[in-house]
Amino acid sequence: MTKKEKAIYITTELEKLYPETPIPLDHSDAYTLLIAVLLSAQCTDARVNKITPALFAKASNPQQMIQLTVEEIREIIKPCGLSPKKSKAIFDLSHLILNNHQGEVPQTFEELEALPGVGHKTASVVMSQAFGVPAFPVDTHIHRLITRWGLTSGKNVEETERDAKKLFPKELWNKLHLQIIFYGREYSPARSPKFEMDYITRTIGTKKALLELR
Repeated sequence: MTKKEKAIYITTELEKLYPETPIPLDHSDAYTLLIAVLLSAQCTDARVNKITPALFAKASNPQQMIQLTVEEIREIIKPCGLSPKKSKAIFDLSHLILNNHQGEVPQTFEELEALPGVGHKTASVVMSQAFGVPAFPVDTHIHRLITRWGLTSGKNVEETERDAKKLFPKELWNKLHLQIIFYGREYSPARSPKFEMDYITRTIGTKKALLELR
C-alpha cells in the first residue's frame, strides 16, 4: 500500500471501531480541560480523572485557583507526578489568564503556548477539543502507532505531526487523533503488544513493527 492508501484504510477501520470519540479527560469547560491536559503529562488519563474532582471542587476557574497556594495545589495533584512543576504552572497560568486574557482561556496556539506549562501538544488538545479548531495532537502513543504503520520516519512527535497532517484530511484531525489513541489502548498497547489483536498493524505495518509484534 502507498501511504495514502494506508491513510484511507486507517480512517475507514477506525471509524468502524470508534464512531463516537468522547474526550478521555473529564472537564466542564476550556479552563478545566486545560488544567486536566497539563496534569496528564507523564500521567494516565484515568489517574488525572481521579485527581481533578478534588482540585476542581476547590478551584474550577482561574479566579478560584489563584486563591490557593502553590503548595495547596501541589498536595492535591501529587499523585499525578511532577507536582512541583505542575502546581507552579497551574498557579502562574491562572494569573496570566486573568491579567492578560480577561479570565478566559485564549483561543490561539501562540497565546496558549505562551502560558507556563503549556506546550504544543497541550495547546493542540485544547484548540481541538475545547474550541473545535483543526489540530492533530501527537503524543508518544500516536507517534508509536503512526511509525508502526509506516506513515512517518519522524524521529520525534513534531515530525510525526507534520507527516500526519499531510496524509489525513484536515476535517478528520480532531476526531482521528482520539480514534488512534483509543485503538492503541485497546489493540496495540506499548507494553506486551499482541499480534492477534493489532489487526491494523498486521495489515499495513512495517517489517520492523511486524517483527516486534511476534
